Amino acid sequence: MWPTADPDALRPYDELTRMLPRVAPPGPPGRGDAAAEQPSPGAGEAPGDADRWETPDQAEPPSLARSAGTIAIASLISRITGFAWKVMLVWVLGIGVANDSFNVANTLPNIVYELLLGGVLASIVVPLLVRSQDDPDGGLAYTQRLLTVALTTLAAATVIAVVTAPAFTAIYVDSSTDRANSELTTAFAYLLLPQVFFYGVFALLMAILNARNVFGPPAWAPVVNNLVIMTTIGVYALVPGQISLDPVSMGDAKILTLGVGVTIGIVAQAAMLLPPLLRSGFRFRWRWGIDERMKEFGTLAAWIVGYVLVSQLGYIVTTRVLTAGAPGGMTAYYNAWLLFQLPYGVLGVSLLTAIMPRMSRAAADGDDHGLIGHLSYASRISTVTLLPIAAVMTVVGSSAGIALYSIGQGAEGAGAERLGQALAISAFGLLPYALVMLQLRVFYALKDARTPTLIMLVMTAVKVPLLYLCPVLLAPHQIVLGAMLVNSLTFVVGAFLGQVWLWARLGNLRSRRVLGVIIFTVAACALGVVAAVGAGMLVPGTLPEIVEAWISLLVQSIVGLGVSFGALAALGLEELKPVTSRVSALVRRG
Repeated sequence: MWPTADPDALRPYDELTRMLPRVAPPGPPGRGDAAAEQPSPGAGEAPGDADRWETPDQAEPPSLARSAGTIAIASLISRITGFAWKVMLVWVLGIGVANDSFNVANTLPNIVYELLLGGVLASIVVPLLVRSQDDPDGGLAYTQRLLTVALTTLAAATVIAVVTAPAFTAIYVDSSTDRANSELTTAFAYLLLPQVFFYGVFALLMAILNARNVFGPPAWAPVVNNLVIMTTIGVYALVPGQISLDPVSMGDAKILTLGVGVTIGIVAQAAMLLPPLLRSGFRFRWRWGIDERMKEFGTLAAWIVGYVLVSQLGYIVTTRVLTAGAPGGMTAYYNAWLLFQLPYGVLGVSLLTAIMPRMSRAAADGDDHGLIGHLSYASRISTVTLLPIAAVMTVVGSSAGIALYSIGQGAEGAGAERLGQALAISAFGLLPYALVMLQLRVFYALKDARTPTLIMLVMTAVKVPLLYLCPVLLAPHQIVLGAMLVNSLTFVVGAFLGQVWLWARLGNLRSRRVLGVIIFTVAACALGVVAAVGAGMLVPGTLPEIVEAWISLLVQSIVGLGVSFGALAALGLEELKPVTSRVSALVRRG
């Protein structure tokens, strides 16, 4: 729902924060009252100090299918609009120092938020929101106390982050080669770091609303953010002149337009959740103190904070290696990564939404057999849906870079091609990436935060030395290709390690069946690649570069995916049925 602190590693512990509607009312009284076992959130206060906040069970909760459908549609539109504004940014800023500086600065608020609250929110606060609904006041006091502590912490951290913006720049930007512009990065950081507070507010309010069976506004709020940023980029394009790189001025109209406008987008995203929160009957008042129930999650929180810290080490090395290379390397890497993970984001939401709650339930019930079955099925679905896309990405990567990012580039058109090459060279890591995210979610479903942190530690230990080899072995303009290659190799290591670890913990993972599906899918993808390459040879080479790129992208994608999925359908793989049934349903609706 919100950007990640590290674009190389999504937040798999978000599975702990996923609040799904209760599909059945609570059991009859007499089997033990959870509220009686919990300390009162208002300990030390008179019983009448807090008003009652009506629990969602007293109203008819939305159906699981309807809620999941709303989230899936909103997530898809959010990803599309989010991708659109990043492409627009390349159009107006180019693939160079200015965009590199903005991208580094724009990740800083996410990094600070993640280190400060992200992991703790997932591991401690959110799981207790639902439990607090059994309190005599319906969880009102607990929620007020949570917001009081969190808002105070966020405000203080935001002020400190803005004041220390130059220090953040020094950590993430390597200026030793004079190819980066740390002054411009710092200028953007001053304007973008206030987002820390609003990222935190959005995350907190989203968790509170999800716990009350309110899913629509939190799912659609990021779309509002993306639309505000798209408008900001349009205004930026109309502001005359160029960003001054030497000297850099905080008063530069272009810098102010982009920095303030993007921050306003995050403010709007958080503000979207206030009306539904008020409609739920919640009223805020300051309530100080730490809830005693949070202590039981202390160990879990410590390991998740460790996960965040380890992943940040990998990201720091990535940004320093890229900013020390040719200008535009960070932008190429960032946008290639967005293209890389887009298929997983869309298909993961639409195809795996129904599996994840079942997996979590099986883990909670101690049903290892059911958990392994869901894991195996999810792995096979990921294989048949993502492997053909990865194969086609390898063929159309360069065309995709030129088609999507060359507009407005002029002399920097080579940067768009390099971006596409980075996508093509790393496409083999798409399935391992999806498997790593799936495996880590299994560990979190088992309430095991230690193993994911250890896996991330091994992945980072592999990644860091390989990243430092890139400037030694590659020319400056090729470092981004090496960085993306290393990124994918790291996911291969992570997927293998996660599979071994789960096998040691759960026993037979039905890996033979998964391997069989992989072999059949690879064979089908090979046919698709051959067909896509052949189709590309038919595209005339005399056309303008962008026109040729667009035709090649569309023709090769359609032919490659058509042949790959056609071959899979001919093989009669059961795992393809969810895809074909969804497509058939859409066709019938149309």
